[in-house]
Amino acid sequence: MKLTTKGRYAVTAMLDLTIHSGSGPVSLADISERQGISLSYLEQLFSRLRRNELVTSVRGPGGGYRLSRSGEGIFVAQVVDAVNESLDTTRCEHKGDCQNGEMCLTHHLWADLGEQIHQFLSRISLAELGSKPEILAVAERQDRRQRDSAVITDDKHRASAL
Repeated sequence: MKLTTKGRYAVTAMLDLTIHSGSGPVSLADISERQGISLSYLEQLFSRLRRNELVTSVRGPGGGYRLSRSGEGIFVAQVVDAVNESLDTTRCEHKGDCQNGEMCLTHHLWADLGEQIHQFLSRISLAELGSKPEILAVAERQDRRQRDSAVITDDKHRASAL
């Protein structure tokens, strides 16, 4: 199985949103900075997430995105599905034409594996994932780096104004 960048980035961004949602709407610029995902790519992903009613947007100053419901009610598989990411583990995209136009010996094995992975991801909520100590430690490190970067930028602006 190969989960592409689109699915990985969508899950990462939604997990970031879950972790930071307690302080109001979260801007895509902040997610972009913390996660190292391009802003334009995030805009594309969040457009799909919004269409699939996983997030809502808040306009105006202090705007950004919020989860459309609690993190307990949003599961990793829903995020992956929302960005049209396939968890197909077959070589033939479930068409059954994997060996010269016919089904190969292991087609059902790989199709079943893809279904198992989807079921596994369907049981993991964003809230559950976002409450794991090892994930919270990474989020704290990212937040610290973002704060430190903002302080350095402010110091440079003040110095150039003098």
